Amino acid sequence: MRSIVLGASGIVGHYIVDCLTAAGERPVALSRTQRQSDGVDWLVADLAAPTSLNLLGVATLYCTAHAGLLADALPHFALPDLKRVVAFTSTSLVTKQDSEIAEEREHVRHWAEAEARLIATCEKLGVEWTVLRPTIIYAEGRDANITRLARLIQKAGFMPLAGAGSGLRQPVHAEDLAIGAIAAAHSPAAANKIYALPGTDTVSYREMIGRIFDGLHKPRRILPVPPVLWRAAFAMAKPFVANANVAMGSRMSKDMTFDPTAAIEDFNWNPRPFHPVFK
Repeated sequence: MRSIVLGASGIVGHYIVDCLTAAGERPVALSRTQRQSDGVDWLVADLAAPTSLNLLGVATLYCTAHAGLLADALPHFALPDLKRVVAFTSTSLVTKQDSEIAEEREHVRHWAEAEARLIATCEKLGVEWTVLRPTIIYAEGRDANITRLARLIQKAGFMPLAGAGSGLRQPVHAEDLAIGAIAAAHSPAAANKIYALPGTDTVSYREMIGRIFDGLHKPRRILPVPPVLWRAAFAMAKPFVANANVAMGSRMSKDMTFDPTAAIEDFNWNPRPFHPVFK
């Protein structure tokens, strides 16, 4: 039996493909553009415009793309041997549901609805499902979270924080998520369950930033700024910081931690400590 990976060119999907090929499997991978790589059968397809996909012998589907796209596309696929769907969403469904930014709340609401629709679709089709909700995903040089902060530090030489930056975080590496997804797919205990997948280390936002400095081989230069001044400064800096909003500052003092016990018990979740290294 084989696997199919949707979102195979993304940071987590890329690692899933690598892990599967390293284990001797020849997975099928979907991309919107033509691709080629050894040990992988690439198919050109767009989940936003699903067409009939007929593949025999595919028992597992991994999806790092938006859950709503898969929920809409899955009924169009002819995968008679499909046994399990493993899909990624995010712990943001919990941490941002009360955001002060209306756009974020709406985004999270749509994401939660997409997750629910995917589960309902799998159950209607008689396919087992596992939903994985990671915390802050990083992969040095590739992600939009930790790497983005590293680039800001490289440019500025310091990092301002709103307040003390005491909120707790659990960054998780994309490769560990890939390993966890494959383990979950092969675990009967993980069928039809939702899991939070935090990293091993629980650190304050300030310490997380400090470890990014360490990974850049730079001295820690962290500047706490009173929240009121942060908001004023952010209003001036926002045009120069893409996809940023003022709520990012208030969240620096908010704990965003999750219990990995269920994932540990059901599929031996065991991510690496958070010590990023940037070249």
